[in-house]
Amino acid sequence: MTPPPAPELPSQGALAGLDPGRSKCGLVRTDRARRRLLEALVIPPEQAWDRLEAWLSQGEVTAVILGNGTGSALWRRRLEPLAPVLLVEEYGSTLAARERFWDLHQPRGWRRLLPQGLRQPPRDWDDVVAQLLLERQLGHPLAKAPETR
Repeated sequence: MTPPPAPELPSQGALAGLDPGRSKCGLVRTDRARRRLLEALVIPPEQAWDRLEAWLSQGEVTAVILGNGTGSALWRRRLEPLAPVLLVEEYGSTLAARERFWDLHQPRGWRRLLPQGLRQPPRDWDDVVAQLLLERQLGHPLAKAPETR
């Protein structure tokens, strides 16, 4: 049995990127031009659902880019009635996002002395994973969001 075809992304409007997880999710939202992030969050799954549902119901987001990792099938089933959901490959994104984190947040203090491969971000970086998934799909980097909450 072949899977259903992937939905077409709307050509215009803001997108949400979601890196689902059991205890926390990375969630980001672009501007309507899809050039910069307006929000970047690392929050528990139910808060991520509430935020996504609000963005969709208020027309702030037209589609969701969803990483195919932990729990993605449940997220997809919940989201598909509300908006187009594009499932994207998440393999290797956590490691790539750690590097992208340091591009977005220049190391300070003693961290700048460490080789990049040894640096661990000082906070969870699930939002950067969600951003990276969006960037891969869009084919261009997104301007930095306000600090993660």
